[in-house]
Amino acid sequence: MRIAVTGSNGLLGRATVDLLRADGHEVVGFDVSRPAGPGFVKVDLADYGQTLDALLGVTARHSGLDALVHLAAIPVNGLVPDATTFHNNMTVSFNVMFGALRAGIRTIVYASSITAMGFPFEEAPPALPVDESYTAANNTYGLGKVLEEAMAAQLVRWHHDTSITALRYTNVVPADGYESFARAGDPTYRRDLIGSYVDARDGASAVAVSLRHRAPGFEVYNVAAPDSGLSIPTAELAKQWFPGVPLTPGGEFESLMSTAKLQSLGWRAEHLWRDEYRG
Repeated sequence: MRIAVTGSNGLLGRATVDLLRADGHEVVGFDVSRPAGPGFVKVDLADYGQTLDALLGVTARHSGLDALVHLAAIPVNGLVPDATTFHNNMTVSFNVMFGALRAGIRTIVYASSITAMGFPFEEAPPALPVDESYTAANNTYGLGKVLEEAMAAQLVRWHHDTSITALRYTNVVPADGYESFARAGDPTYRRDLIGSYVDARDGASAVAVSLRHRAPGFEVYNVAAPDSGLSIPTAELAKQWFPGVPLTPGGEFESLMSTAKLQSLGWRAEHLWRDEYRG
């Protein structure tokens, strides 16, 4: 397939581009920063005209796309004022998704977030592990993600063969970024992430699996490592963090962010902190 990846110069974007190319796909990266070169187009995705034109075709880059992977965003609150985070991310996601449909692209996989399901979890979720049935936004970044999911669920109705997949990523860890797991024995570590994490390479493989299993309609999948990022047993963490919340029994260190749905597609995380951390 010929696939465009927005945010191709980001942590998850780079890993995704590398994996898709290794799988034999032709990949065009769209981003606002990176030296120009083969396989890359500098695009201001906040500008609908630029976005639509880039999706339709770019001389010497592509003449049409089979699928779109949308990863571009202001990645967290705090980098710019809160309203700017919301306005930028919502505008970009609308431009990209709507533009893709106008360009005849019917397969879209995009990055949603743990922030669409309760992060930073100051309010306890209804049950543990937290699955895709729970939606709650507690900051402007998360609010944007919740609204993006609502928008995507409506857009797929406009063309019967459209497939949009939202991947609710937790904190994405680079291959060389496991130093912080030295704090794995601290019960306050990753508390706002309910102990979860995912390696960027496994985050990329979630995109690849989603593209392979595309089906008409809208689906949401959690993306996290299957194990907790702490060395404290999961049952103990759940009792301390969320007293009284029902916990479905699992492995001793099972993640409190359920990935059973994505695993049902054959996805498996291959990079776990217990193997990667060299402390």
